[in-house]
Amino acid sequence: MTVDACAALVQRGDPDRFAATMTAPVAARAPLFVLYAFNLEVARAPWVTKEAMIAEMRLQWWRDILAEAARGQSRAHEVAGPLAALIRDNDLPAGLLDRLVEARRWDIYADPFEDRAAFDAYLDDTAAGLFWAGACALGAPAAAEAPVRAFGWAAGLAAYLRAVPALEDRGRVPLIDGRAEAVAALAREGLARLDDYARTRAAIPQPARAALHAGWQAPALLRLAAREPLRVADGTLALSEFARRFGLTRLSLLGL
Repeated sequence: MTVDACAALVQRGDPDRFAATMTAPVAARAPLFVLYAFNLEVARAPWVTKEAMIAEMRLQWWRDILAEAARGQSRAHEVAGPLAALIRDNDLPAGLLDRLVEARRWDIYADPFEDRAAFDAYLDDTAAGLFWAGACALGAPAAAEAPVRAFGWAAGLAAYLRAVPALEDRGRVPLIDGRAEAVAALAREGLARLDDYARTRAAIPQPARAALHAGWQAPALLRLAAREPLRVADGTLALSEFARRFGLTRLSLLGL
């Protein structure tokens, strides 16, 4: 039960997030790798089986892990063990992570989002919640929650738009409105949230900003989606390899 095992899981299962985390200060990497390994395990749970009941049980297992961690208990598991230690040592609110797990129940079923509010809540509880958990683990104060969540929602939207073709292939209805003009408008909303973050980012202490590194591609991806929304449907919403390498280098030198 080591952080190294969590880092290895992230490297294999979420290489973009792994690369971004490696640009963070060394001291910030361990808590982030634990959270990202947890997120990866939870995000996978609805997709590893076609049996809804089994998927529900997998998610419930993680909710049980979080409830135990909140009571100071831990299990001998490569992610659950370090996660319990992280919650204990950083006074991390387990309820925040529990909402992330609960939100993933949407991924189990083929039902579309009920309305735009449900879509927004999904991004807030999954992506924005994960970014805020990371910032909390790195010492962010309560005053930093709004800018972190604004950034996290936008970063989550960018990642979600990239996943639209895969979700459709799996029989899901990922967007409330999939028309090109609606997708472009949604991307512009994400950019507006990035503007909100930029205006209020001073509330985030420098050490906690490492929790935002995983979302570094969001501004460029959302600008591209706003300008060329058809890229979402055809699966070409991505940065060039040159832009990716340059961006990671810049992130390593300057941070966010």
